[in-house]
Amino acid sequence: MSVLIFAELDEGKLKKSSQEAIFYGSKVAGMLGTSATAVVIGAADQGELATAGRFGATKVLHAADSKLNEVNGMAYASVVAAAAQQEGAKVVVLAKSSLGDAMAARLAGKLKAGLAPNVIDLPDLSNGFRVKTSIYTGKAFAFNELKADVKILAIKKNTITPEETDASAQVDAFTPTLNDGDFVLKVTNTEKATGDILLPEADLVVSAGRGLKGPENWGIVEDLAKALHAATACSKPVSDLDWRPHHEHVGQTGIKVSPNLYIAAGISGAIQHLAGVNSSKVIVVINKDPEAPFFKSADYGIVGDVFEVLPRLTKAVQAL
Repeated sequence: MSVLIFAELDEGKLKKSSQEAIFYGSKVAGMLGTSATAVVIGAADQGELATAGRFGATKVLHAADSKLNEVNGMAYASVVAAAAQQEGAKVVVLAKSSLGDAMAARLAGKLKAGLAPNVIDLPDLSNGFRVKTSIYTGKAFAFNELKADVKILAIKKNTITPEETDASAQVDAFTPTLNDGDFVLKVTNTEKATGDILLPEADLVVSAGRGLKGPENWGIVEDLAKALHAATACSKPVSDLDWRPHHEHVGQTGIKVSPNLYIAAGISGAIQHLAGVNSSKVIVVINKDPEAPFFKSADYGIVGDVFEVLPRLTKAVQAL
């Protein structure tokens, strides 16, 4: 019996959130006195897969059928379910993401498992199997007792800090029988987010709103992001106006982020935007309106003109 972790790939590399999930799964395996096995789907180099061992996995099951190269939540859930059954896994771990969300409920149905989303801490095994989860977009916590024989834990991003070793995982080919019914949905086109640092995986985020007055002024946001090695983001009105691409929109109807640092420049702080960012560990708000609602949620606030503050902040960061 092992703990099974689904590890996502991005262009053949393990995602940061998957590294977190593997590390978390290895810790749970240690608590249960068993081993941690990762399952990876899609094309990837064997050497890259072996790096899962750095985060605690002892073995990697690699499903490399060409039909699985296109991301497919239905097919991926079936593959992970087959891996869980093969390994006799009683705990399945995955990162909470758009793909993880698409898979988790299907996995629960296939494995007749209990599911806990947004898990933020290791389970309490002192009296059953109890996990702490984030609810109400990070405004509160819940403690969930999972009583099903199989448990599925969807780990909230950036809440687990993995520790690396120099270990290497054994990589085994995994060839489950694929169900044609899982491929009734065909992917005809894929548009990927671009940028040096992708928003869902970012530790640092620099975001801006209509206070920038137009897309031609976004250079000062990008300059600060580059100096910080951060991702860029925007509010919904900005993406609606086509000032910035939709994949940079954070908020209730956009991407939800939980970086170590979120800098918001020229964003008033509507509740819909806060719903996507209030899991950030530190929020810095820059706005010339001292009554901007966002200041109530900020850890640090700067009352000032973004066109003056951002360039000065960039110079300060570059000086460091």
